[in-house]
Amino acid sequence: MATRRPAAPPSPPVRLLDEQLCFALYSTGLAMAKAYRKPLAALGLTYPQYLVLLVLWAQDEQTVSQIGEKLFLDSATLTPLLKRMQAAGLVSRTRGRQDERQVLIALAPAGRALKSRIPKLQHGIFCATGCDAETLLATKAQLETLRANLLAQD
Repeated sequence: MATRRPAAPPSPPVRLLDEQLCFALYSTGLAMAKAYRKPLAALGLTYPQYLVLLVLWAQDEQTVSQIGEKLFLDSATLTPLLKRMQAAGLVSRTRGRQDERQVLIALAPAGRALKSRIPKLQHGIFCATGCDAETLLATKAQLETLRANLLAQD
């Protein structure tokens, strides 16, 4: 006689778009990128270029893979971006002395000079959020925890 398996519990109902955390994160990311678009364009930068510069302003001369780790980007995504930044005179790209497979990225004078114009831009974005510093810091910490938890699932 065959044993009968218990019925699987019913699947939960599909959550609609406005109930999705993923959509809230996605649309907020789009809104943040839009807020940065005009002020960065005035500096001749795109948002991804700005992120690369932030990494290099913290520590100049890094490998493509080091930059990629900090930005959660692979080298196939970064390489064309870095080539455009080199063509714009923002960074230099050189082969590693000890390992020619490594490409070192360093700030060029124009990239270094842009740093002095960034505090005003960042203040404008802060004001655009309509949030106080404490709220933004708490939100950032929650997002970093969420990201770490999701990455740990791989």
